[in-house]
Amino acid sequence: MKTFVETVESAIQNRKWWVVDAKGKVVGRIASEVASILRGKRNPKYMPNIDTGDHVVVINAAGAEFTGNKAEKKVYYKHTGFIGSVKEKTAQQLLKESPEDVIEKAVQGMLPKTTLGRQQLKKLKVYAGEEHPHAAQQPVKVEL
Repeated sequence: MKTFVETVESAIQNRKWWVVDAKGKVVGRIASEVASILRGKRNPKYMPNIDTGDHVVVINAAGAEFTGNKAEKKVYYKHTGFIGSVKEKTAQQLLKESPEDVIEKAVQGMLPKTTLGRQQLKKLKVYAGEEHPHAAQQPVKVEL
């Protein structure tokens, strides 16, 4: 019996869509599960060098929570490119202004820092509210 090796073409054809509801859930736990789905680690045909993961839609990102004092103490930094222009925001501020960025940054930190990781991150869609435009793909709800 020969060993099966997943190809990029067959991996693309077999992709599924998943919906994750972030309301009342902890950001880190959401991010770890979403990163696992994006990488394809739940797939029995997982290969670390091929993007075998599925698409993930995260809804209600505004309802995500941090544990302990992280909302006040965790700081996100951004550099504009000019000298001395490092901007910083706390997790609480960023969650109010753009909750999508909080989930995206958490998931991005759990993916590989390579071209494969950037390719996998493109399959993540995050929305602050309940509505999303991906109903045509018939996504399946994931319970965390």
